[in-house]
Amino acid sequence: MQIAKALAEATSKGAITIVGGGDSVAAINKMHLKDKITHVSTGGGASLEFLEGKILPGIAALECDN
Repeated sequence: MQIAKALAEATSKGAITIVGGGDSVAAINKMHLKDKITHVSTGGGASLEFLEGKILPGIAALECDN
């Protein structure tokens, strides 16, 4: 809960904050902080892969120049 509060505070000061994963999202929602976080994703594993710089198939398909 303290981490969620710290993220919300950081967001209010201009930081870009990302929360990913079902349990983390549930905690953010329980504390009514969803609107105080830059991005909330239920895809925990996909969020981590995105932050690692891996190519995600769904994003790659949207970026295609076809």
